[in-house]
Amino acid sequence: MPDAWILNKPYGVLCQFSASGARATLADYVHVPDVYPAGRLDADSEGLVVLTADGPLQARLAHPRHKVAKTYYVQVEGTPGPEALDRLARGVELAGFVTQPAEAAVIAEPHGLWPRTPPIRARRAIPTAWLALTLREGKNRQVRRMTAAVGLPTLRLVRWRVGDWTLDGLAPGEVRKVRVLPFVPSGASPRASAPAPFARRPRSSRMPQR
Repeated sequence: MPDAWILNKPYGVLCQFSASGARATLADYVHVPDVYPAGRLDADSEGLVVLTADGPLQARLAHPRHKVAKTYYVQVEGTPGPEALDRLARGVELAGFVTQPAEAAVIAEPHGLWPRTPPIRARRAIPTAWLALTLREGKNRQVRRMTAAVGLPTLRLVRWRVGDWTLDGLAPGEVRKVRVLPFVPSGASPRASAPAPFARRPRSSRMPQR
């Protein structure tokens, strides 16, 4: 079966291996040859990125027709009410399409979540809240566009889960090797065996400057 690695992508890192001026990229953290991301994250988003050299696995994880679940922890500006949560769950009309049904819930601030650098700029007069959003598609900046459409601008976005893989125990900038078990084509998540530690911290001299 193909191999895969998961990375906890830090904030500000470009989800690519090619150099981009002074900006940090995946090459600063991932030292596995010939892999590429199976689904990307914006530079200002954090969290789980799956990397593999296997083209079919990359397609299975990234293409929405396979309905692999991806869970995001989202800090938003404002107080989510029942109507906003219902719209997020049923589908939000965005430019050119309506999002597929999702799972949306208000949660407490995720336990053990690392501080972001730079920190979120809080405004004393405006409350914030955390949501857990589980999607089975991945349009460009979809989570941010969905929360903005229901009046809850995204302040911080962390992808916590892809299929059965999570960031549990994986610090920002660390990588872990996982082995993929046979893919189930019915739309279920790909299953992974127990992860083997494969953590490498980035060199301090190559950390993004903020």
